[in-house]
Amino acid sequence: MVPAAGRGERLGPGAPKALRELGGVPILVHAVRVLARSRAVETVVVVAPKDGVAEVRALLADAIGERESAVLVVVPGGDTRQESVRAGLAALPPGVDVVLVHDAARPLVPVDVVDAVARAVADGAEAVVPAVPLADTVKQVTPAPTAGLPEPVVATPDRSTLRAVQTPQGFRRDVLDRVHAKAVQEGIDATDDAGLVERFGGRVVVVPGHEEAFKVTRPLDLVLAEAVLARRRSRVEY
Repeated sequence: MVPAAGRGERLGPGAPKALRELGGVPILVHAVRVLARSRAVETVVVVAPKDGVAEVRALLADAIGERESAVLVVVPGGDTRQESVRAGLAALPPGVDVVLVHDAARPLVPVDVVDAVARAVADGAEAVVPAVPLADTVKQVTPAPTAGLPEPVVATPDRSTLRAVQTPQGFRRDVLDRVHAKAVQEGIDATDDAGLVERFGGRVVVVPGHEEAFKVTRPLDLVLAEAVLARRRSRVEY
């Protein structure tokens, strides 16, 4: 599943983030192809903006080529990411037991990462996230009341116990259905599905992610993604 109903305004003015181009191809198309190239993925559900379903469906009409056998479904999303994930869950075929939720803004995730997440869920994990160790020291601070003001440091967490989480995140379908239903009942609006599993007592495990699975959020990220894609193409990796 690819929730792609948001605008991603931090990337700057223009088209919604998922429709910005990377190497001449919309970021969303790259993200969908990543999932479709995994043998573990049978159906890719893309959750589009309410007023953009036809546009996204047309955009993705030729996104899945001969190398991929996944079925593509496009449905309208909600006003929040959580609502969009629930819309994507409702659109999945009844027989699907393992669900992967992938950020549309992570277009360069290697297929090996997708496979590893799906395999971990199939092997019995309730919820799985790919992640990488942190390269920088992390400081916990007391947030300043006004942006730009100095913030006092209150702790320095042990970096060796921290990970930067990526996607796709993988779940047993019944677990993801259950935590989203509880979130609705309790009025919780979450942006991280694995966090919901943790909140409601589930167990989340981590598998190795990849340095190229970064999220395209700001203009500099797009520059880096272009460089990574150009390198892949020069090596006939893409």
